[in-house]
Amino acid sequence: MSTTHAARRPVGRQVSARKRRAARRRMGALVLFALLCTLVVAVLPSLKHAAREIALPLRHEDIIRQQSADKGLDPSLVAAVIYAESKFTNATSAAGAEGLMQITPATARAIATRTGGIAFRTADLSTPQVNIAYGTWYLRHLLDHYDQNVVAALAAYNAGMGNADRWVSEARARGTTLTPHAIPFGETRHYVEKVLDAQGRYRRDYAHELGLS
Repeated sequence: MSTTHAARRPVGRQVSARKRRAARRRMGALVLFALLCTLVVAVLPSLKHAAREIALPLRHEDIIRQQSADKGLDPSLVAAVIYAESKFTNATSAAGAEGLMQITPATARAIATRTGGIAFRTADLSTPQVNIAYGTWYLRHLLDHYDQNVVAALAAYNAGMGNADRWVSEARARGTTLTPHAIPFGETRHYVEKVLDAQGRYRRDYAHELGLS
């Protein structure tokens, strides 16, 4: 055996060992990639749900479905009003409106009188069931008052029936119906647009939860 041939054997073994190590590294990288893909697939729906909940929260959907069915309302509209009013938090406004749908005690007492709720207490407005029941009753009343014109009903919900009546009358004098663009109060115009936009998003993103699918 020549010296040259003998010297080649260790070099060949070294090259082969490097190839095996490289192959093991590639295999390890592939396994790691596969594990990461599996993890992403498993976690992604939860992340998407969490992001949706932050951008467009929904709570008490069982009450929303029940009260909407009872009042003949679109549950996505009810959810949108709650979103615009309180973002599903039990808040009290500077004007004294309370709870998820921001009902004032005076409005709540009037609703209680008309619906036979003789045991009503202002503290009840912090209860989701009571607040949503009263808020949906009022929304139904406004829709009936304005001949199912959602824009007018939402404007009245935000700015009061006196203002909405005037805007509706002015629109009729022009031979049109009230649209968000025709509302002179910037805050109310933005409110109506916000509710209508949120209604479409709730209908699209929460159709199952709201019983729309």
